[in-house]
Amino acid sequence: MTQTFDAQPNKYSEYIKHFAERMRGPGGTYNLGNLIGLVSGISLQVMHGKVSAAESVVDYLIGNASSLWLTVATLVFIVSGEAYFRAWKNGFPPDVRLNWWGDFLSGIGALALGVALFLLGQPILAATAGLLHAFGKFGSAFHGSWVARQLDWPRIFRWLVVFSRMPALGATAIAIVHASAAGTLMAFTAPVTLLVCYSLWLRADLMLLRGSS
Repeated sequence: MTQTFDAQPNKYSEYIKHFAERMRGPGGTYNLGNLIGLVSGISLQVMHGKVSAAESVVDYLIGNASSLWLTVATLVFIVSGEAYFRAWKNGFPPDVRLNWWGDFLSGIGALALGVALFLLGQPILAATAGLLHAFGKFGSAFHGSWVARQLDWPRIFRWLVVFSRMPALGATAIAIVHASAAGTLMAFTAPVTLLVCYSLWLRADLMLLRGSS
């Protein structure tokens, strides 16, 4: 009996250790933000939904065109995060092929996100968090033809990705200020969670930027 009880904490500690290892590096940081955003979004939909929990989840994921595109973007971002994680698993320098796939898939995810934001009536965010982000990621993947020129194209494209986060971070900060007027915890939940996610994604962007030096 004592051995059984002793085994449980060890098993849980192994799970925690494994999870902590999976959250390391740019890929793990990206996916931590992706998972927080996905879980919180579904949770809020279920809490506020006027239908069953299962129907609320379906509505969140594929309830309309913008939801479907956002789900596609999230899934592609998760796969790209996994590619980055495996690329940087052993530190610097990363696996070139897997890092390329991380950049390429992130560009596709950003395009899908741009479509979702445009359908939601957010053209500025669609242009920055979507198109500019995609341009930076695709540039990072295909910068080879510019390497011989004077400009440091790898870092330029990484910086474009960083800059693409700024309008969304600003909009999120404004949403938090507006939520403070409501004075309820529920009003704060979505924008604060989104701020946490964007902060994690920005941190991963900066990790890749430092790695391009």
